[in-house]
Amino acid sequence: MKPTLLIITGPQGSGNHLFSKIFSHHKDVYGWNALYKNIWVGHDQEVFQPYWLDPKKLKDFDWTQSKYFVTSISCPFINKEKEFTVPKYQAFIKHAKKYATVKIAIIGRDKNIIKHQQLRVRRGRHTAPMALQKLNRLNDAVYLSQELFFLYGTNYIKSISKQLNFPISTGSYIKNLLKHEANGKYIKKASKGKFDKHQFNINY
Repeated sequence: MKPTLLIITGPQGSGNHLFSKIFSHHKDVYGWNALYKNIWVGHDQEVFQPYWLDPKKLKDFDWTQSKYFVTSISCPFINKEKEFTVPKYQAFIKHAKKYATVKIAIIGRDKNIIKHQQLRVRRGRHTAPMALQKLNRLNDAVYLSQELFFLYGTNYIKSISKQLNFPISTGSYIKNLLKHEANGKYIKKASKGKFDKHQFNINY
């Protein structure tokens, strides 16, 4: 039986590092373990990065190391030459399917926060619209939400694990990630709207 390779991908700043930590932490999964000891590591150091650059090299990868593998790639990613690069999705998937059962999970985040985040740290470039064009071409994907993870915690993780039929840890490491919700810095108090004057009685 072939092993399973999970591809997690999304626009820059949508949560690739967060979900890489979530999916890689299970003891039965081969993934981006360098993220455990570092808050941030460049995608040029992701374990499958050489194969994203040249998918044909997947034939040289040792597929006997595990039954479950996970790779993370943002769209676009920044290569070693500091250039914005669109992942070779179709070529990577084509070659990966020769050796593994491929599953795809696409990461989402509030679109306004993604825009602010990209303009803040991506050299003033809003790349999400281009990313969506590429990501919408990926078939049979399961969608991940950074907001749902921080709202529902391990219950959300258990649901995703079941949908993907892929092992995910729900222990103390994952629970600790819930303490560092990243959207707060982008949220400001809203001005009063037309519904603010209405009072509601809520019975628990």
